[in-house]
Amino acid sequence: MATAERDYYELLGVPRDADEAAIKRAFRARARELHPDVSDDPDAEARFKEVVEAYEVLSDPERRSTYDRYGHAGLRRGGFQPTYGDFGTLADLFAAFLGDDLFAGMTPRRRRSTRGGDVQAVVEISLEDAYAGTTVAVPVEVAAPCERCGATGAEPGTGMRTCATCGGVGAVRRVSRNVFGSFVHERTCTDCGGAGRVLESPCTACRGEGRVVVQRTLEVDVPPGIHDGQRIRIRGEGHSGRRGGDSGHAFVLVRVRPDPRFVRDGDDLHTALQLSMTDAALGAKVPVPSPAGEVEVEVPPGTQPGEVLVLEGHGMPSLNGSRRGDLYVRLDVAIPTGLDEEQRRLLQAFAQTVEPQQYRRSGDGQPEDGFFRRLRSALR
Repeated sequence: MATAERDYYELLGVPRDADEAAIKRAFRARARELHPDVSDDPDAEARFKEVVEAYEVLSDPERRSTYDRYGHAGLRRGGFQPTYGDFGTLADLFAAFLGDDLFAGMTPRRRRSTRGGDVQAVVEISLEDAYAGTTVAVPVEVAAPCERCGATGAEPGTGMRTCATCGGVGAVRRVSRNVFGSFVHERTCTDCGGAGRVLESPCTACRGEGRVVVQRTLEVDVPPGIHDGQRIRIRGEGHSGRRGGDSGHAFVLVRVRPDPRFVRDGDDLHTALQLSMTDAALGAKVPVPSPAGEVEVEVPPGTQPGEVLVLEGHGMPSLNGSRRGDLYVRLDVAIPTGLDEEQRRLLQAFAQTVEPQQYRRSGDGQPEDGFFRRLRSALR
């Protein structure tokens, strides 16, 4: 017996002098908490059976008296065995154990309209489109209401009739009885699917489904600043519900094509700009690419390889705010190769005119550690 070592009063949470009404209320509360259809606890079924067993004993005056005087051993000597059956829903459980009239006044249960399924689609856009926002046409295949039958599933001129199998209830119930009480087994009617009614003549266009598959094109507004892999939900543009049920939603997955000019980090963008040796030494105004077009920036004289310029507000717009990210421009200095004799002579003459202290150094005369700092940052 599952509860040989458990006190029945403790299982129901009632005192030993609790009356019949208190025991019934406690059982209802515990059953609602532990029924396997309600609770996600892994041990809910075992605990539920314990509560059912406790109620079987304490709700019966003779069994309760035996239990109060002799405990579990007295019940076993009297031949008591708990009944563990399939109680179906909580309503069935309460009907079996609490004496509710199972069928008096029973009305057909109304089956809620089933919402249609969701539709998934994928669209690919450029980084410029993600920067400015765009509208894209997305083809989808969805189940739409049948125009011939008006989504009812019935051939025009015909209707519905009460299901002969369940009598319009939508479920088939079977009651078994033994010395310990009545037990109800319920299953959804297979002929009407729980609706309680069946079609007199199914629609020839949709075969009784009330829906047909059609091709549609959705106009999807992609907001500025969207990230690769984000989804846009369009309410009510999915599959129509069966026989007049609500439509599902359309989910559009947005893929942003990689742009060889940029690396995106959140709302910030990173790019690289190559300078000539002379522009880096003398300074220059150079065009820098951005998603909104080229931006002219001024490179200061003496720019070193690997230095980074920050163009504030030239990155991507924030999807959830009004600010924009920044554009980080890494400057690379190109050293000429394949010099002819005249160019080599001019560079050698220039090198002889440059004093060592003109190369950027720190105050103690040692080479500045900026290169090593940048190298460590890159490795991190």
